[in-house]
Amino acid sequence: MNRPANPLQWTIGLVGYGEVGRILAEDLRARGVNNVLAYDIKQGGPDEAPLREHAAQFGVRLAASHAQLAAASDLVLSAVTASQAVPVAEACAPALRSGAWFLDFNSASPGAKVRAGGIVVAAGGRYVEGAVMTSIPPYRIRVPLLLGGPDAAALVPLLDALGFDAKVASAKLGVASATKMCRSVMIKGLEAMVIESFAAARAYGVENEVLASLAETFPGIDWEKQGAYFFQRAIQHGRRRAEEMREAAQTVREAGLAPWSAAGTAERQAWVADIADRGLLGDRNAPRKDWRADADRILAVCTPSFPRTRESTNTDKDAGSPLPRG
Repeated sequence: MNRPANPLQWTIGLVGYGEVGRILAEDLRARGVNNVLAYDIKQGGPDEAPLREHAAQFGVRLAASHAQLAAASDLVLSAVTASQAVPVAEACAPALRSGAWFLDFNSASPGAKVRAGGIVVAAGGRYVEGAVMTSIPPYRIRVPLLLGGPDAAALVPLLDALGFDAKVASAKLGVASATKMCRSVMIKGLEAMVIESFAAARAYGVENEVLASLAETFPGIDWEKQGAYFFQRAIQHGRRRAEEMREAAQTVREAGLAPWSAAGTAERQAWVADIADRGLLGDRNAPRKDWRADADRILAVCTPSFPRTRESTNTDKDAGSPLPRG
């Protein structure tokens, strides 16, 4: 097919028009890309209005389906929830232009990336896995991005022209995703552990002693600030993080290990999201400077008698139940 040599003249299709998709759309348009398409499964539903408003503001055209987007795009960027990585590849592949690029941004296991890649390549597309190595909002389109797959090296200079900060991890599919997923076991696990540790310490009235001990052991970390950040990220994005951690757990399984930590993190992140969805943690998008307020809200859900009574504490069952009481 005839594709412009200059990537700025491409039609770029964004599958997933949530936080990540919107940031990429804004930065691609600012870079000078005139033809940006987007498709999100929320279109046609009650949450469609914000998508249309954003698209109109930044000159992004909304496609009616995966197939319509894929048929029009020189580069498809898939940035959806982790569980949808393979289904999106399946939905887009039949309509892909011959030789069109498909960059899979999703936080999925190496096995899922290999399956998605097989689907795209069989349809005549060029599949590259992408592993985002830190939180996107601070970096936006310049977020560190690891690429993987036989065509990864050829895509790097094209992405560079579009404003991305990408480098090749491996010509083998799955290596970049394994790097991302193993990192997530640690990073998202720290979030879950901080929420569990800090909330429990708050229930016992020993939070100051716990933070002092952590500061002594890890003097380079501002635990007050880090605690507030971890609570905020889980409250805002716990659902998405839970899906990512289920993929991280699958990554650990694919390595032959039982994913006790990753699976537990997924449950804790989903549990926080359940509470937030019920409106019990206040405005989930509000800036959080003191984690104690969120810990108190969590404890009030777990233990109706909170503020604390020293003689009674939460049971493990209460603290890990899929749907909190209260």
